[in-house]
Amino acid sequence: MKSLQTYQREMDAHLADHWEIPFKQFVDDFRRERDLSALALPDFRGNPRVAALMASTIEYLCREQGLANPDWTWQVPALERPWFVSGFESLKALAIAESPVQYRRRLIFVLSNFLERV
Repeated sequence: MKSLQTYQREMDAHLADHWEIPFKQFVDDFRRERDLSALALPDFRGNPRVAALMASTIEYLCREQGLANPDWTWQVPALERPWFVSGFESLKALAIAESPVQYRRRLIFVLSNFLERV
């Protein structure tokens, strides 16, 4: 599994277009390998959306896998403005209702199937 910083840099580089590719790769790699050592303290100087999304996702995945959550995730603040990841106006109300608490507390709103893979 690559380091968290590597995934974060890849997402930062593609935030305007295809950030989902390295993000989903991270989710798949973590679920497969459950490598907590790869979750070392990331560089928070990048895009705040990426930092908040990764911290929320790590908290969610650690809970899902029954693993201890890295302490640094509590240091990642909420976004200044809500981020509706789907980008579709018509899905905002549904995203507010369905977002897991790990995302909501950082003002990130996702649908319940956000981390599901086909």
